[in-house]
Amino acid sequence: MADAAVDRTGSRTRRVLVAADKFKGSLTAVQVAERVTAGLRRVAPDVGVESLPVADGGDGTVDAAVAAGFERREVRVAGPLGDGVSAAFALRAGTAVVEMAEASGLRRLPAGLFAPLTSSTYGSGELLRAALDAGARTIVLGVGGSATTDGGAGMLAALGARFLDADGEPVPPGGGSLGKLATADLTGLDPRLGSVDVVLAGDVDNPLTGPKGAPAVYGPQKGATPDDVAVLDAGLAHFAAVLEETVGSRAAGCAAAPGAGAAGGIGYGALVGLGARFRPGIEVMLDVLGFADALERATLVITGEGSLDGQTLHGKAPAGVAAAARAAGLEVVAVCGRLALGPEELGRAGIRRAYPLTDVEPDVGRCIAGAGPLLETVAARIAADFLR
Repeated sequence: MADAAVDRTGSRTRRVLVAADKFKGSLTAVQVAERVTAGLRRVAPDVGVESLPVADGGDGTVDAAVAAGFERREVRVAGPLGDGVSAAFALRAGTAVVEMAEASGLRRLPAGLFAPLTSSTYGSGELLRAALDAGARTIVLGVGGSATTDGGAGMLAALGARFLDADGEPVPPGGGSLGKLATADLTGLDPRLGSVDVVLAGDVDNPLTGPKGAPAVYGPQKGATPDDVAVLDAGLAHFAAVLEETVGSRAAGCAAAPGAGAAGGIGYGALVGLGARFRPGIEVMLDVLGFADALERATLVITGEGSLDGQTLHGKAPAGVAAAARAAGLEVVAVCGRLALGPEELGRAGIRRAYPLTDVEPDVGRCIAGAGPLLETVAARIAADFLR
């Protein structure tokens, strides 16, 4: 059991920090925190609970920032197919959190429709421009959950770059058209970018192209057939070659850099065109959300996400939360929908114990449909095990 803290009056207290990601398809990170808090208080009604919903740069990143006190700003931008959508970014004290999936994510496509060759990141560029208009001096660009594989060409075009074919006409949107690119002109990029710190926040370190590149690894998730993957990979390679002619060898280095393949290659566009620096998304978000200060007030940390599995250990939010909490000497437990990690793997990640919903309801479909009440039940078990 975690040691109790001593407050300024000398009383021994318990204070739980709930820092979990979303349960994808069931609950947002904010809802996870609410349900965990309710379950804890069934058993320990007087326990202090602080909620700090977290995200790793993908879906839910803006919501996590807003929950931590950022202001939500709504703007109208182009969706991945060019239709107008209402998207949001978060702003506080000169720092903007921009989630590319707000504009260019799979969730912005009509149900059942994929467009791997034509989806564009143009709307993500419009979101970045809105952040600049709002006075942002630091922009955290969270990448993940994208519908796109255009290397960030659309994003850069929205910010003033020009990508032309052999006839001097703009190439059509989407990664499927990049093979037609003849010249790239970045001189028209918004000059404000030169004085802004752009942080590329993601949970993948893939390069732009090749067997581990964006099209091969993530294209099928966006509806790309094997032929589409070949077209997209060749298009991105050509895009990088043309940019190398434009900006020099730096473009080739950016194409091979960790994070270049994030979100269909928007990472590459940010690295080469915006001068962004790549950091693991959860590390960035913990800094932005004030996680270190929250840890100082906690005696137990509860983290989690929908599935605790091998991917969790490679840059996902629970692993980042657990690592930071362990470094601060705090005990960590996790909640999840399903658990695919053994006790040793959890221990190496800094998680003492995990509480999956499937321990209460073995049927996965029912777990997804009834995740909220089930989460309250497992949180009550945590309270019984750690707070009494």
